[in-house]
Amino acid sequence: MKLSAEFRSSATHLGECPNWDRVEIALAGRSNVGKSSLLNALTETRGLARTSKTPGRTRALNFFSVGTKVALVDLPGFGYAKMSRDDAAAISRLLDAYLTQRERLVGLVLLVDARRGPEKEELAILALPENRELRSYSGFATVVVATKCDKLRRSERAAAVARFTKLGIEPIICSAQSGEGMETLRRRIMAIGAGEKSPRASVIVDP
Repeated sequence: MKLSAEFRSSATHLGECPNWDRVEIALAGRSNVGKSSLLNALTETRGLARTSKTPGRTRALNFFSVGTKVALVDLPGFGYAKMSRDDAAAISRLLDAYLTQRERLVGLVLLVDARRGPEKEELAILALPENRELRSYSGFATVVVATKCDKLRRSERAAAVARFTKLGIEPIICSAQSGEGMETLRRRIMAIGAGEKSPRASVIVDP
């Protein structure tokens, strides 16, 4: 499956978000989780999202159109230690506002480094859409992606997956480098965009 994608706009607050009929699926994750690389691999479009050796460069919501009805939204990364408190607070407010108030948002894809598993910040992001006051779409879905699986030895995979499953999360195992899991993720994203319901991640917030 080919995802034809194009960068459309950026927004630093909700008032700058596009006024369109597309449904939006957000990509969230830590600053060093490889969101830009995964977005480029997912859409098979080199350079669609800028990659950097310095994590934390994305400070805005970046909107990418996919086909005629769907948009992927690259959210600012979180949890980067070298970011100033003011910048981190601004990003936290932007994420909170977008994930709880944006009416066009129908799904969340949370990227988690397979080598570390979900931690409190990731679980907090997963919980944000539960607080949505404005929901015009009843089939809101969440997908958890375990990234950078190419960096795991075969013997390490079972333990890595267990870090997710003990929290009730069944991740899609992915690698932007090898392409593993990309087709599964593409199909899941397009299914969400088409309005097909999928199970929400069941999460134990304080294991």
